[in-house]
Amino acid sequence: MSGNLFIVATPIGNMGDITQRARQVLESCDLILAEDSRVTGTLLGMLGISKKVLSYHKFTEKKFLDGHIEELKNGKNIALVSDAGTPAVSDPGKFIVRAALDNGIPVIPVPGACAAAVAFSSSGAMSDSFIFAGFLPSKGAERDESLGKFLSYGLPVIFYEAPTRIKDLVKKLQDAECRIVVMRELTKHFEEIFAYDGREIKEKGEFTVVAEPAIAKKETVEIDTQLLDMIKASPLSAKDASVLLSRIYPNIPKNEIKKHFMTGRNS
Repeated sequence: MSGNLFIVATPIGNMGDITQRARQVLESCDLILAEDSRVTGTLLGMLGISKKVLSYHKFTEKKFLDGHIEELKNGKNIALVSDAGTPAVSDPGKFIVRAALDNGIPVIPVPGACAAAVAFSSSGAMSDSFIFAGFLPSKGAERDESLGKFLSYGLPVIFYEAPTRIKDLVKKLQDAECRIVVMRELTKHFEEIFAYDGREIKEKGEFTVVAEPAIAKKETVEIDTQLLDMIKASPLSAKDASVLLSRIYPNIPKNEIKKHFMTGRNS
């Protein structure tokens, strides 16, 4: 019988946010795979847990993947953690999670802190939906193109950003006339959360930014043709396809969206 792969969320700053279930899993598992074994070692020390920890980051995850899958197949229980928050969300982990699922190995989430969810709930964004962008490319045309793509959907966008690039991101979001909420050092002692008002931003710590695009004029909003073709080719009914597109483009009248699905689809 195979073991289990536990996806264990850890605190993003305040150590009081560790869950009782996360403690239990970290205590009972055979092995912990950590983005940085030193960071996880500090956490385990604070929890009074002594456990074997191996480094598992973006430069090594493919290298040791097969070996860890074999360990799981042979009955070992492995806990996957990142330095902070939920693994595989802009952090290492996606390869082993996918491989475990593909090999029929149970993948068990142990939920907890996630900076993206924390940021959205604390942003005051007037939407029930959002887009998670994570980290943008660091520079150049690729960065601008990626930013433009995320903002084009008209939904709030959550970005993670490095302190060296935070001012550049905020400036670009200002130019795009977004409402901007900046969050620095979430849940930590020097936590800051503020709607950006032109103040000087400290280039220290970890940043999460929620950008709410300005409401575009309805007549200027255009549906991405590739996206429309993908939805039309999907098995969705005309009704469900219209609802999906309405959520992506909330500024386009629903009657206009329905016109795209008037023929050739099931109702």
